[in-house]
Amino acid sequence: MSAALITATHLDYEIGGQRVLDDVNLTIAPGEIVTIVGPNGSGKTTLVRLLIGALRPTGGAIELRDGLRIGYVPQRLSIDHTLPITVDRFLALSERRASARMAALAQVGGEKLVKLQLIDLSGGQFQRVLLAQALLRNPELLVLDEAAQGLDQPGIAHFYRLIEEIRRELGCGVLMVSHDLHVVMSASDRVVCLNGHVCCEGTPLHVSNAPAYRALFGLGTEGALALYRHAHDHRHGGGAPGHHHHHADPGA
Repeated sequence: MSAALITATHLDYEIGGQRVLDDVNLTIAPGEIVTIVGPNGSGKTTLVRLLIGALRPTGGAIELRDGLRIGYVPQRLSIDHTLPITVDRFLALSERRASARMAALAQVGGEKLVKLQLIDLSGGQFQRVLLAQALLRNPELLVLDEAAQGLDQPGIAHFYRLIEEIRRELGCGVLMVSHDLHVVMSASDRVVCLNGHVCCEGTPLHVSNAPAYRALFGLGTEGALALYRHAHDHRHGGGAPGHHHHHADPGA
């Protein structure tokens, strides 16, 4: 089980003569939670699309472990949930067995949603349904592209706790993409800071103190680590409260 789930080596990606990604190396081990952070336009979504095979790299190589099963949760806004379709019918597009559909909903605490229309779901409920759909594949790697976008701060925290529980249950690796640093970092084994190339990577604490990270995000993200430090290292105390310049707008 020790072989990496995904190994990307010297990845380049160009579009229209513009280089979006330059010499990116990334490895994800089984059971590891890796978060990619970076400003808008830093190539995060492009990297995810390359890793799941939706795009081909201009240069470099991507190796997947043989038969790797990937569950993908897209940005919430990229799915039209005004379709007149119930949650169960939506999941049935991916899985014919009702028992498997219910099991996936149970994993995300969404059993009560089964008969509801997609259009009637709250943002958080809709995210759970998308997560359930990804779990139908019994994934060895779960890929979440800004999956908590549009949720409020408590909703985001709840969503990431759910991801941690699923990682424990399934033993799957998790690749998360986010620009919301406050909560994400607490769940990550490793953070990769991307801005067209990998600026820095390491533990959340290491990355938050790295000059390249501070150059991108400023110094106002100290509060992002309060949660992480509290959970992982009581000797450091809670950290300065800091200014959250990068709050996802709850109304977004």
